[in-house]
Amino acid sequence: MRVLIVEDEPYLAEAVRDGLRLEAIAADIAGDGHTALELLAVNSYDLAVLDRDIPGPSGDEVARRIVASGSGVPILMLTAADRIDDKASGFELGADDYLTKPFELRELVMRLRALDRRRGHLRPPVLEIAGLRLDPFRREVFRDGRYVALTRKQFAVLEVLVAAEGGVISAEELLERAWDENADPFTNAVRITVSALRKRLGEPWLITTVPGVGYRIDTGEGDGDVDGDG
Repeated sequence: MRVLIVEDEPYLAEAVRDGLRLEAIAADIAGDGHTALELLAVNSYDLAVLDRDIPGPSGDEVARRIVASGSGVPILMLTAADRIDDKASGFELGADDYLTKPFELRELVMRLRALDRRRGHLRPPVLEIAGLRLDPFRREVFRDGRYVALTRKQFAVLEVLVAAEGGVISAEELLERAWDENADPFTNAVRITVSALRKRLGEPWLITTVPGVGYRIDTGEGDGDVDGDG
C-alpha cells in the first residue's frame, strides 16, 4: 500500500510516515497543497491522508481535485476540527473517512487498511490486448512483461483506447474522456499525447492512426498510419 500524507506539521507528518513504514505501508509527505497536487500528478497512491488546514490550495481543494480526477483514491480527512458540521462538509467533498487530532497511530493504520479492503472490492478488471496489460486499479502498464512508465494523461488516453478493444476512438472522444470540461477542442493536446504515448510503449508501434477518423490499438487486423507524429 502506498499512501500520500498531506500535513503541514513536519514532526507529525514524519512521525506518521515512520509509523506507517513499520506497518509495511509506504508513505510520501506533502507539506502544502501545491506539493500534494504535484505528487498526485506523477505518482499512483492507494490512499490519501489529508489535513484540511494546509498552506497553498486548501485540503478541501486537494480533495476536490482528487475526486475530479476520477482516480478513485480514497481520502481520509485528518483535522483538529471535531464538530459534526465540519465532518459533514468533509464527507460532502468526497472524504471516505475522518480522523480527529490527536489520534493513535494504531487507529490510523486500522482505518487505512479498512479503506484499502473496501476499495479492493471495487477494483476494475485488468485489461489485456495485443501484448499490453493495463491495470486500472494499480495504474500500471506492461508491454510483453516490460513495465511502461506513463504520465496520468498518457495512462488515461491508453485506458480509453484499450477499453475499445481495437475499435477506433476519435480525437474528440479522447479529448472528452481523458481531459476535463475546460479542454480546448482546437488544441493539439490529443495528437501530442498520443505521439508521446506511442513512443513510451516502444516499437513495433501499437497505436494506429486512422486518417481522418481517430486512433486505435493495432491488434494485427487492418491497416493504418502508424508513424510517430500522431
